Amino acid sequence: MFVSLAVLSPNALLLLAAVAIVALIILIARFKLNAIVAITLVSLLLGLAAGMEPVKVADSFREGVAATLGNLAMIIGLGTMLGKMLSESGGANVVAAGIVRLFGVKRLDYAVMVAAFIIGVSVFFQVGLLLLGPIAFALARETKTPILRIGLPLAAGLSTAHGLIPPHPGPLAAINIIHADIGKTIMWSLFVVGPPVALFTGPFLARWVTPRVPVELGGIGASASAKPSAPHAPGFAISLFTLLLPVLLMLLATAAEMTLPATAPLRTWAGFMGNPTVAMLTAVLVSFWTFGRACGLTSHNILRFSEDCLAPAAGVLLVIAAGGGFSKVLNASGVGEALASVGTSMHMSPLLLGWLVAGMMRIAVGSATVSITTAAGIMLPIVQADPHINKELLVLAMGAGSCVLSHVNDGGFWLVKEYFGMDIPQTLKTWTVVETGIAVMSITLILIVNAVHP
Repeated sequence: MFVSLAVLSPNALLLLAAVAIVALIILIARFKLNAIVAITLVSLLLGLAAGMEPVKVADSFREGVAATLGNLAMIIGLGTMLGKMLSESGGANVVAAGIVRLFGVKRLDYAVMVAAFIIGVSVFFQVGLLLLGPIAFALARETKTPILRIGLPLAAGLSTAHGLIPPHPGPLAAINIIHADIGKTIMWSLFVVGPPVALFTGPFLARWVTPRVPVELGGIGASASAKPSAPHAPGFAISLFTLLLPVLLMLLATAAEMTLPATAPLRTWAGFMGNPTVAMLTAVLVSFWTFGRACGLTSHNILRFSEDCLAPAAGVLLVIAAGGGFSKVLNASGVGEALASVGTSMHMSPLLLGWLVAGMMRIAVGSATVSITTAAGIMLPIVQADPHINKELLVLAMGAGSCVLSHVNDGGFWLVKEYFGMDIPQTLKTWTVVETGIAVMSITLILIVNAVHP
């Protein structure tokens, strides 16, 4: 016989949630259990321990997975295709080279950071590093610049975009979980919080760190090449337009919603085109021409690229889906209501609380996506209990927390280490400092913005 939810006090439910989170951390960090398996297992055990009927536990987890995949699967898949077309056409090289010309050789670190931030809006961090890394090494050789002077701004621009800006999976999952507005989130992250964070943690921090941590040209990046498959590359303007098209369409939908009457046909169509799935599909179709046929690629090439790139996205999707299932079980078990009652009675800002929860998960499990998805599920009841919380800024706060203190349990840590040819102490003194800088600078700006514009 299973215990009724009413038998468990709010304190007991909170203790149960804490035990579940600690168990999740231990399974992933200590026993190296696959994150998808660990989240699923802990979710089911949490529901059973909370007194839910077994069938209800399984159904709740399934509903959470289905809702999450329903919102994100197509967007992430299409976004992966867009990044692949950008890579194979040489569009990333074109954008980077154009921005370098704009800024000049003396400000290469600023140029690389801006290029990484813009390109990072539509590609995963790992993809962006592999796309732009060879350019960074080439610039370092040609100008006799220390590789970290260029490499750290590159990493900072990519990481800031990956952690804060939809349609990246972490922020997008949080938006769907707490029901934030995607257009407003993009505006805050792309125009208010993201640029100064990338600027401070990229060029400014790199100029301070580089002389203190000398690193020779080496690592897998030193021998990498940035050779696209297309016979000729697209132009700068069309590359930039294609890359930013989904973001522009989503922003257009938000602008129409804020300025036009609800019955206006233009607002209806803007809302349709700005739907994340429609926006990403539009950008991918455009890229098949601008990054494909117009660059000399055949239909066979385009089909192969768009199919080959989907396998890596499957793992990301399943992790996010499992996080959505965990969130649903938290709420269905009664833990959500208990968290909401405690959260609303605390004097800590919900934005700071979300940042701390995501940060603790990041330190423990390494994955930024798992961190922000779990944090969003934990914060959902608090959001539902307090309608005055700025949900868009909360998404950014959790995204910022998911960047903090990257270390040896983070795949990105090892990628940066090997790519730039550093040892572990050098990576901790450089990449870890940059990631923590992104987290601290972001939450500082977010709290300031919330105070001025609650």
